[in-house]
Amino acid sequence: MKLEKYIDHTLLKPQATEDQVKKICHEAKEYGFASVCVNAYHTSLVRKELEGTQVKTCVVVGFPLGATTKEVKAFETKNAIENGAQEIDMVINLGALKSKKYDDVKADIKGVVDAAKGKALVKVILETCLLNDEEKVRACEISKEAGADFVKTSTGFSTGGATTHDIKLMRETVGSEMGVKASGGVRTKEDAEAVIAAGANRIGASASVAIAKGTKDSSSGY
Repeated sequence: MKLEKYIDHTLLKPQATEDQVKKICHEAKEYGFASVCVNAYHTSLVRKELEGTQVKTCVVVGFPLGATTKEVKAFETKNAIENGAQEIDMVINLGALKSKKYDDVKADIKGVVDAAKGKALVKVILETCLLNDEEKVRACEISKEAGADFVKTSTGFSTGGATTHDIKLMRETVGSEMGVKASGGVRTKEDAEAVIAAGANRIGASASVAIAKGTKDSSSGY
């Protein structure tokens, strides 16, 4: 199994420097990762560094809380695409979901989907560690109804990351038509193989090189 093709090589730390971003782009090109995932400020730099390669530029929206308005998320999406983003990872409105304001949740996602249509993939981050199973299922259903391409477990900035239980539940809910991304806490080759076996077809990781090489990672997450 070529794990590299599953991996979004990720650097979302607020203190990430230009040199650190360039380094992960170099690694992504060397190993052939699926994408490099960064905060919006670094979009143009990443797209320039990845020019002429198959590695995509992935940008987070409404990150990490998901609590901005739908108009702001749609604008962030358009702006990121203008600057070179080819994939958008947006955070769901958790407060609206927990309040059972499902129309608001759908409108929030659809605003991003419409802004990205034909230009970028959209992955919806559920932050599964803050949801019960019923909420996870509902979030997946709404993401599918809104036309998103993927559902994703986590930001990596909350109380927990991807679990095989959540991946299985998400895959069962969305079926084979949508992608499922495992993110947060996937740090070894064994972790990666476990979430893929559970149904993930993309992995968000900062330990990407260690996963690809099958070695131990010493860094401290996103």
